[in-house]
Amino acid sequence: MPMANAEPGVPSDRLRIGFVLARSFTLSAFALFVDTLRLASDEFDRSGRVLADWEVLGSTRHLITSSCGVKVAATSDFVDPGRFHYIAVVGGLLNNDTVIDRDTEDYLKTAAAKKVRLLGICTGTFILAELGLMNGHRTCVSWLHYNAFRQRFPDLPVRSDRIFNLDRTRGSCAGGSSAADMAATIVRRHISKKAERNALEVLHIEKARTGLAIQTRQPLSIEVRDPRLRAVLIMMESHVEGTVEIAELASSVGLSRRQLERLFMSETNASPAAIYRRVRLERARQLILTTKAPLIEIALEVGFENASHFSRAFSKTFGQSPTRLRSQPVE
Repeated sequence: MPMANAEPGVPSDRLRIGFVLARSFTLSAFALFVDTLRLASDEFDRSGRVLADWEVLGSTRHLITSSCGVKVAATSDFVDPGRFHYIAVVGGLLNNDTVIDRDTEDYLKTAAAKKVRLLGICTGTFILAELGLMNGHRTCVSWLHYNAFRQRFPDLPVRSDRIFNLDRTRGSCAGGSSAADMAATIVRRHISKKAERNALEVLHIEKARTGLAIQTRQPLSIEVRDPRLRAVLIMMESHVEGTVEIAELASSVGLSRRQLERLFMSETNASPAAIYRRVRLERARQLILTTKAPLIEIALEVGFENASHFSRAFSKTFGQSPTRLRSQPVE
């Protein structure tokens, strides 16, 4: 069966994806992505490489240890990257200084030069960004890794509210189950809806989520029903320094400022600006209770210019000053 949307110079008979596994890669993200591909490639659960093909690429055949300790061997050397429609880099733990070797770095740069689409799975986006391969592309990362990404790559646009993003010749996903959603989207685009449906049914996934789906995360401090408001709250919590304008928050979810204000008033009986301040003060309260950081440092971190302004806003919201809260014994 010919593959739809084939590009010049790329084999058109099957969807071909190469995987690069970083040291301490996330096994679940890799397994969900490759199994979605495997099950879409053949009917039922026969696992034939009929409509798709895949390889784990490596500079050596040494076993690669995942973050849970399970080891995976490369199935192919670094063959011509032009043989693949996508090369997916699967990351994992961020506490390793060297997660890929120099040969792997060179291979990914060669793939980018040949216009092969590159995917960052889980923290694989950190690897691509470190190599300068995410410049000019929007990146999606887990909310868990959002601040680390901003600190390391302050000039790159990134968001932590969506589960994945496919941006021209780059893709990125938050990891975990979102790897299956991204893989399903690629299968639907390049093979067929039938192939996608077959994969999801065998995986017992009722329906693939789109790139607009909101990340599942720890409960927000303010409960809302509308998914657009949940996305805005995640952005607020990711920018507790208060630097994001309300209009920008609205635009990020496809709303005007006035529409966002109406939605917040409807669900919370408060304006977006008031909710944003509440989110910042909630973060300050957490820092007061869990750290020994000076109050002025906490005030600056959550976007207040001086300690007195911070103390007044904190007292009005929580009924006691930051100093008094810190002086209370921990129960």
